[in-house]
Amino acid sequence: MLGSANMLMAAASLAVADPAVAAAEGPTVASASIADRLSVFEGYVPVFIVSFLVTLAMTPVMRRLAIWQGVIDRPSDPRKIHRIPVAYLGGVAVFLGIIAGIFFSLLASRFQWMEFHKSEHLVDGLVHMPVPWSVLLGMLVITLVGVIDDMKGISPRVKIGGQLFAAACLAFEAVGVRLAEGIILPIARSANIPLMEVQISGQMIETVGFVIPGTGIPIDIVYWAGTAIIGLSVVALCNAANLIDGLDGLLSGTTVFSAGGILIIALGMAVADDGPLDSQRLVLCLALIGALMGFLPHNFNPATIFLGDAGSLLIGFVMCVLILSLGQTGKTHLVAAGLIAFLLPILDTALAIVRRKMEGKPISAADDQHLHHLLKRALGVKRAVLVLYAIAASFAFLAAFLTLGRARLVYLLATVLVAYIGVTAIKIARRKFIEQQMLLKEAGLAPSVPQPAEPPAAQASEHPAAAKQ
Repeated sequence: MLGSANMLMAAASLAVADPAVAAAEGPTVASASIADRLSVFEGYVPVFIVSFLVTLAMTPVMRRLAIWQGVIDRPSDPRKIHRIPVAYLGGVAVFLGIIAGIFFSLLASRFQWMEFHKSEHLVDGLVHMPVPWSVLLGMLVITLVGVIDDMKGISPRVKIGGQLFAAACLAFEAVGVRLAEGIILPIARSANIPLMEVQISGQMIETVGFVIPGTGIPIDIVYWAGTAIIGLSVVALCNAANLIDGLDGLLSGTTVFSAGGILIIALGMAVADDGPLDSQRLVLCLALIGALMGFLPHNFNPATIFLGDAGSLLIGFVMCVLILSLGQTGKTHLVAAGLIAFLLPILDTALAIVRRKMEGKPISAADDQHLHHLLKRALGVKRAVLVLYAIAASFAFLAAFLTLGRARLVYLLATVLVAYIGVTAIKIARRKFIEQQMLLKEAGLAPSVPQPAEPPAAQASEHPAAAKQ
């Protein structure tokens, strides 16, 4: 399950490995000046304000409700930093803030309360397309699954089922299904594979596919490949966000930077009038940033309320929707930029998988060697969170810089940064094992071929609630 994060990164890297594709697609977004982006941003600021104020006001309400209902995180696990019980249900406040921002945008579009950017992709030539119902339904399902897990606890299979249901909602309304277009179509053209045309949202789209003999039913390979990517992406990013939510204000703060990088990309796409999702993307992105910034004062150390699974899974889902939407018109290299913006939780999850495989443990085994654990022991909670903020901001900057057509430079810098973080984290996490191995070797007791550590007979699973704070 968690390995899908690696698969997603590999697919995106493959998709943007061709500089010709990035060069062909990049100038439309790169040509958007800072002034143009700021002009569009100012028109959508009310969405941010509404989400910010609603979450800021609702978080204390949800804290009191959590205490009343006993939805509390008790410090029973030694990995947790808090010593007194802390309320959950912060994710519900974030959900309400995001929904409030989206609902306000709908009213603003009808009553002209906001200055939407000019576009040729308007419904009936009058209004921008609203955030799809499939996204709202997916957010609701993800949040409910998280709330139930925070209150009573549910099995991992049920949680994955909820995530896949949310992914199916996205695929049903074709949110992100064209992501595979930037990978499959260039390969098909180079291999002289004939293309076919299908109608999606009233537009004729080139794709790779075939017609079932005797039925006349077309099979769109790009669509189904994109659907598979959606399922993997939702599961991977939801769980990556869940795993990194281990210090006060960590996930909410780092996601603000990550979403900020995606916002810069989205503003450039809106200026270039990239497609019908431009307005939806901006509304969802600003609603998320506003809600998280409204929640952060309550969640920063010392936290009075936690996101819980409801919040961490919701954040992962919304970030997944934003990243996938960047490739809606086939610009797969922009999806890679979105992944770079959200690379910190993806990297932490990938390192956890590598680390546990090296130790011969199941990938679901619990440990205290995540990036935030290592930094907390060295710097303390607040400094560790601030360092991770800086890393998240660096990835967000690289993602925004990629849209300027400097793909190779961004990949170089991202690779070096990831390599340094990864090697350092693995080295620190396995320092005792390495030192013990050297001492045994010096004493003539070490085996000639290093053997992985035997997994314990009864290893505790890394249940998300046990890994919190």
